[in-house]
Amino acid sequence: MLTYAWLILLFPALGFLYSAFIGRKVNRESCGFVGSAAVGLSFAVGFGAFLEMLQLPPDARSVELNLWTWIAAGQFTVPFSLLVDPLSILMVLVVTGVGFLIHVYATGYMRGDQDYPRFFALMNLFVLAMLMLVLAGNFLLLVVGWGGVGFSSYALIAFWYQKPENAAAGTKAFVVNTIGDIGLLFAAILIFLNFGTLDYNGVFAQASQRLGVDSPMATAIALLLLLGAAAKSAQLPLHVWLPDAMAGPTPVSALIHAATMVTAGVYLIARAYPLYLLSPTAMMVVATVGAVTALFAATIGLVQPNIKRVLAYSTVSQLGYMFLAVGVGAFAAGMFHLVTHAFFKALLFMAAGGVIHALAGEEDLNRMGGLWRRLPTMYVGFLIGALALTGFPPLSGFFSKDEIIFAAFASERGSALLGTLALLSVALTGFYIFRAVFMAFHGESRVDHHVSEHLHKPGPDMAGPVAVLTLLAAFGGYIQFIGGPGAVEHFLAPVFDRYAQPVAMLPGAQSMQLPLMATSVLLGLVGIGIAFMMYVARPALPRQIGSVVPRLYQLLLNKYYVDELYAVLFLRPGRRLGEWLSGTLDGLFTDGIVQAATRAVEVGSVSLRRLQTGFVRDYALGILGGALALVVYLLMAGGAR
Repeated sequence: MLTYAWLILLFPALGFLYSAFIGRKVNRESCGFVGSAAVGLSFAVGFGAFLEMLQLPPDARSVELNLWTWIAAGQFTVPFSLLVDPLSILMVLVVTGVGFLIHVYATGYMRGDQDYPRFFALMNLFVLAMLMLVLAGNFLLLVVGWGGVGFSSYALIAFWYQKPENAAAGTKAFVVNTIGDIGLLFAAILIFLNFGTLDYNGVFAQASQRLGVDSPMATAIALLLLLGAAAKSAQLPLHVWLPDAMAGPTPVSALIHAATMVTAGVYLIARAYPLYLLSPTAMMVVATVGAVTALFAATIGLVQPNIKRVLAYSTVSQLGYMFLAVGVGAFAAGMFHLVTHAFFKALLFMAAGGVIHALAGEEDLNRMGGLWRRLPTMYVGFLIGALALTGFPPLSGFFSKDEIIFAAFASERGSALLGTLALLSVALTGFYIFRAVFMAFHGESRVDHHVSEHLHKPGPDMAGPVAVLTLLAAFGGYIQFIGGPGAVEHFLAPVFDRYAQPVAMLPGAQSMQLPLMATSVLLGLVGIGIAFMMYVARPALPRQIGSVVPRLYQLLLNKYYVDELYAVLFLRPGRRLGEWLSGTLDGLFTDGIVQAATRAVEVGSVSLRRLQTGFVRDYALGILGGALALVVYLLMAGGAR
């Protein structure tokens, strides 16, 4: 099955073509079935490749498929090649497995939308681009998948483009991600100039010989890759697009935030680990950005009234954990958290989507409450997802999160400061996610009376995927123990041990693991307990606290005014520059050149028109004059010789 990995790309491509060109004419509802089946078939092929890979010895678990020569220009040759190894297969299973459940969920959520076929065409295109990104065997094909994901996310976030806020959110996501795309493109250029190839294996095999440890070139390449990764994975200071992406349909939020686009940055750093190991400076920057982002986003999530925005900032925070992991050299731990996060974050978004669907589009937590009896499936799913996100044992997030915290303290590239920031984020996580649980499902109902009487309970096509993800969020962490402890690390070891030695742990580090685990769980419970006290036991307390520290509350509610700062520094000056260029400069310079050219033609044509008299004698005289001038020229030229 490994040699047929190209089918993983083919199925969503066919699904896109069907929904875009055929499904609308044949049967609109069929687009949902075909789109879901396409992703499901890709998962089946990926799972078959995974099983075949397990039968191979570890050093043979990397297969490069050169399908055809893509670019051949002199010495610059780039094949259309796929790299099938444990890292790419792990990503394929996450993208297609969770993506399939989200597609099935979307068949119910989007039913009745007038652009139903377009939605599934874009969803399949998005999955295709993400699969191309993770299966790419070289940096140039990675760039293509990277850009494809960026465009698809723009189109999906702005899916309801008739609403100005949706169109603006899609544009914002596209612009911010383009900044990262530029960084990735420049990194690819530097890689080619230094290695003469863009092929992963060719670059990584030469990395230690071509680049010195902490050399300026190694750091420059790693930081440019980080720029691309930070934009895709919404890390500081390029995080601003992801909360606004909530304007799109909830299945889009689940797909982007859980299993696909936002994890691309983590995957990129993990894939390029030989380059990062050559730059301790860049790894320190990655870890610092991740730890600070985790805490920063968690503080904003404390007060957000919109349930999807709470989950959006949760995603930013959890991605910070993953960046912290890969930044301290715990690449397998970062990828393990990527997997478990896909389970519980997709679950949280889809359960929240079930609530929003039932309440006719209502997303404000202040207009919910008391829904646990009326939406039991969504309540159980959201509760399990919240516990897994907090790291409550023995749910999936408990295993992966604690590995990252342990690595932050115990790795040679880690520090006590990084680990402390991660622990503080745990307490904030427990608070903000259970604030959402208690406000949405517990207490007195604040739902509009008319909406409450006509509650749209989710059907099996929405409840089924939520039930499956509930099981994955609860028990998915146990994949770490299949065949013995550390199964994920052992599976990924052929990738992360191939070109460089892994980052070592500090002496005696194992003695820290249990105390850190207990501290993490305790802090999570403290956060949950405070949320219970404020939103169940004493529901008037949040308003009282807000009145005591109104400036702090407004600071968090307005997301530290980062968007306003960017508006002052970039948006307004950019708009004024554009207006000047399109007005003053374009009017005086560009239009002036065009108008001068047309005026010259006009004047010349008027002058030449006077020669058109209509009298034969004038034309004969002109011919005679021209002939005499030609004879004189020839005589003079002959005399000169």
